[in-house]
Amino acid sequence: MTKKKLDAAKLDMAASKLRAMAHPMRLAIIDMLDDNKKMSVTSIYTKLNIEQASASHHLNILKGKGILVSQRDGKKIYYSLKSNVLTEIIDCINRCNVED
Repeated sequence: MTKKKLDAAKLDMAASKLRAMAHPMRLAIIDMLDDNKKMSVTSIYTKLNIEQASASHHLNILKGKGILVSQRDGKKIYYSLKSNVLTEIIDCINRCNVED
């Protein structure tokens, strides 16, 4: 088996993305987008039963960390996951045994 070395810059970038994802509302947004592939801001805040400003705040954080992408269509903005890597990371974390 080949030993893999950790790249500090890549590890820092991954940690930054994980910190952004660690909020319960952002995880809910990621889950919805994983199921629906593309959603408007209105659909997101309606399904989560939160204010539009709160949804926009969380969406901007996720987009700023490169987790989401947005696309404007007229007056609506649609969000989707940037890649499937994020859901793979979540699956990996869920498989980890974190018991002491």
